[in-house]
Amino acid sequence: MGNRTEEINRRRTFAIISHPDAGKTTLTEKFLLYGGAINLAGSVKGKATARHAVSDWMEIEKERGISVTSSVLQFEYDGYCINILDTPGHQDFSEDTYRTLMAADSAVMVIDASKGVEAQTRKLFKVCVMRKIPIFTFINKMDRDANDTFDLLDDIEKELGIATCPVNWPIGSGKNFKGVYDREKRCVISYADTEKGTKEGTATEIPVQDEGHLREMIGEEAADKLLEEIELLDGASAEFDLELVRKGELTPVCFGSALTNFGVEIFLKHFLEMATAPLPRRADVGLIDPVENEFSAFVFKIQANMNKAHRDRIAFMRICSGRFDAQMEVRHVQGGKVMRLSQPQQIMADERKILTEAYAGDIIGVFDPGIFSIGDTLCMPKDKFRYEGIPTFAPEHFARVRQVDTMKRKQFVKGIEQIAQEGAIQIFQELNSGLEEIIVGVVGVLQFDVLKYRLKNEYNVEIRMENLPYEHIRWIENKDQVDLDKLVGTSDMKKVKDRKGNPLLLFVNSWSIGMTLDRNKGLELTEFGRD
Repeated sequence: MGNRTEEINRRRTFAIISHPDAGKTTLTEKFLLYGGAINLAGSVKGKATARHAVSDWMEIEKERGISVTSSVLQFEYDGYCINILDTPGHQDFSEDTYRTLMAADSAVMVIDASKGVEAQTRKLFKVCVMRKIPIFTFINKMDRDANDTFDLLDDIEKELGIATCPVNWPIGSGKNFKGVYDREKRCVISYADTEKGTKEGTATEIPVQDEGHLREMIGEEAADKLLEEIELLDGASAEFDLELVRKGELTPVCFGSALTNFGVEIFLKHFLEMATAPLPRRADVGLIDPVENEFSAFVFKIQANMNKAHRDRIAFMRICSGRFDAQMEVRHVQGGKVMRLSQPQQIMADERKILTEAYAGDIIGVFDPGIFSIGDTLCMPKDKFRYEGIPTFAPEHFARVRQVDTMKRKQFVKGIEQIAQEGAIQIFQELNSGLEEIIVGVVGVLQFDVLKYRLKNEYNVEIRMENLPYEHIRWIENKDQVDLDKLVGTSDMKKVKDRKGNPLLLFVNSWSIGMTLDRNKGLELTEFGRD
């Protein structure tokens, strides 16, 4: 038990969230560099010959330079075992990010210093607030001209409704970026350009009291401005309170430049001191303690065809309690079976390592023969509890999808069903229509491109899509008490069923929802699908 407790307590599992282009992938790479997991950070975008980011493995991601899926990276640093969940920054993939946040204990929010809080950050942040998970902020790209520092903090507080506490403070930005002032040590850490993609960079620490040396190092003007800002800061900003950070009500803020590698290690050290080890999770029998309870996990993501050579499907699970052993038998609660998990592995972008053991806080991938669904619970054979389900987002865009070659019906159905099981798209069929028509619903339109691309590349099926005008979807909450044939709808309403046979209604206009409810007394509609 001793070793198990120790292993679990040194785990830190966090998701990185940001708006596209805020520099999240670069920051992830630099973390890996410090952990010794990679030796040279490649610039993510740029020339076709450039090394691609470690965490972007899907071809379409490499072509577009956006992260479409969330990948999982594990590395060791300073006695900690760190699991990073990288999430897609693009808002069309917010559902995948939402599920990933369910598997994390805290979140690192990356903000572009010249742009402040952007639309996507707002949406993802709301998910963190809903889950009350601690948020740590890294304000990136200080090597470029940035907004006023007080304005940036103000922006976070106003837009996201969370108090900020700067851990350090930037001195200038862009060409005039001189370094940061560490509030706790009360010293200035000078900036040296370390753009070589290595972790060696020279940083000089100057106590702020040593004014002569300070002025010599950063210049008269920057020194005057800094001393004035420190005074303002000490009087105005929120006091640091770890309790509030862990409740998700206060975010510690660090400044730096992931590209030139300045401030990244400072941030990583602060983050590890403040973040918690894996916490208890809620199941239908109450809280499950990570250390006291034996093995349990839940599936938060399913990914097909990660390996072109082996047409496989991987179910990603977050271990919530105990120790996992590759030889052990576990209960798949929803499937009602006791089984051994096949080929348990840790996946570092597209590299895999077969595991013999893992602990609470870790993320493992297991081979999925098509039996797992998102939200499924795994536990010891003697246990039978379930973790809370992961709600499905309501799609906002719909299209009718047909395969071009009618002879490829089988591959088409298999491909579209497998991609739907991953949760990237939702598929519906018309109620009572003899036609085998498939309607696809997505949260963001980019998902349609990914669907087309993947069906062509992974299943060799070309498709035609016809956009449909529907924008609103409602599941029928009390389907057993409702006679669907007698349902009185509106002219813009369509009756469909989801993959599990649940009836749904699609509407073009939002006001039609209210009219349908008025016309059918006792009808109950909901925006969330349930497993």
